[in-house]
Parts: sequence; C-alpha cells; structure tokens
Amino acid sequence: MARSLWKGSLSFGLVNVPVALLSGVRDTDLHFRQLHANDHTPVETRRFCAEEDAEVPFEEIAHGYETDDGDLIVLTDAELATAAPRKTRTIEIEAFADLEEIDPIYFDHPYVLMPDGESEGTQRAYRLLVEVMERSERAALGRFVLRTKEYLVLVRARRERLVLTTMRFHDEVREPPKPRRKKPAKKQLDRAVALIEALGCPWEPERCEDDYEKRLKKIVRDKEKGKTVKVPEAEEKPSPIEDLMAALERSLQEVSA
Repeated sequence: MARSLWKGSLSFGLVNVPVALLSGVRDTDLHFRQLHANDHTPVETRRFCAEEDAEVPFEEIAHGYETDDGDLIVLTDAELATAAPRKTRTIEIEAFADLEEIDPIYFDHPYVLMPDGESEGTQRAYRLLVEVMERSERAALGRFVLRTKEYLVLVRARRERLVLTTMRFHDEVREPPKPRRKKPAKKQLDRAVALIEALGCPWEPERCEDDYEKRLKKIVRDKEKGKTVKVPEAEEKPSPIEDLMAALERSLQEVSA
C-alpha cells in the first residue's frame, strides 16, 4: 500500500472523519540524468552570482519579485512566511455541488482518501459519506493545506472510496480568444456527426496506452544491447483542408471499411 502523504480529518458540519491522503497516480516516466556529452560525466546544477562570479551557498539565497517596471522587491523568508496559510489537519468542506456542473478544466492532481484507523466509528463515518455522495451524485468542495500551500479541493465517491482532486482557482484558468463564428453547412454538420458516431466506443482506459513511453523504453533496451537507433525522417506538415466535405466522406469510408 502506498505511503500516506497527509493525515487529518474530513470535516463537514459537526461530522469529522479521520482520513489519510494517498497519491491517486504513479509516475511511470523514464527519468534521465544530464551528462557532459564528451565524457559522460553527470552535470551538476550550481547557483552563481553574476556580479561576484562565485558560487552562492543556499543560506545566502534571497527572494526577489520583479515588478512590471523591472524593479526587484527583495523579501526575506520571515516576510514570506507571514503569507503562509495556517497549517491545520482538516479538510474543511464548504459546500456540495453537482458533478456535472464542474468544468474539468479546473481539475489538477488526483489523490485518494482512505479511512485513517480501523475503529468502527471511523469506518462507519467513512462508509456513510461514500454512500451519500454516490446516491446524491454530488461532490464536496473545500480547502486544505498540504505542506505550505492551501488548495481548493473537490471530494467525490469513486469505486467505493473517496477521491480528492486539487483544483485551480478561477483566476488561474485562461479564457481563450473566441473563434470567428460562421455556421457550418447542414450537410457538413450531418457528415461530421456521422463520423463521430462511427468512431464512438465505450470508455475503456486500459486500452489507452502510452506509446511514447513504450518507444522510449525500446530505445533504451536497444542501446543497452549495443544496437544502433535509427532516427526517423521528419514527417511532412499536413496540408490544409481544401474540400471539407470530401475529407469527411473519405474519413467515413475508412472507418466503415
């Protein structure tokens, strides 16, 4: 079982459920060390002062905020600490919302909340909250502090467990520019809908594999065996669509074949 990252309680009203926070995902990426290409010696990252041309020890590192005018506002660790959130061991639930109303663009990192303890009261309270959320199809919105940062979070039921997702605040979500609006022709719209229907399938996440990671691991294995890695030729840039209707028809024919 994964090690808990945080322990505390999930609080709503006068109800407090002891919980432990576990990461909901795992890192499967390949991690590489930076090397000097000539002799393959690992490269170190050091902090240097441009004025003195000397390495700066960690205890002498200060924090500077650059203003729009280019000025630097220097802050000490003590001054930065005055803005830090009050550390608590509670996930404070502020409201419950319908899941369908929450735009996924606000979702950030997933975690799992498990009951912290084997006592009957803890297990009963946890199970009650899971079943209530499953029946109501609602999610809890709240806040909690992890390490030194306060997060907006969403808690919902998934596979008989509670999952917590940290969320972005409204001002972090960028509003893209609006595209030029021109209503498509009905025939084009009908063929596009038909193509989407033909490509429809049940959501099966196990079918969606990381092909890049597979290719990368094969390259590492080939290099380990002394094989030469063939560099593929650059792909040509796709040509712009000249006839949208013809492209839709060809796509439908390929899917139906």
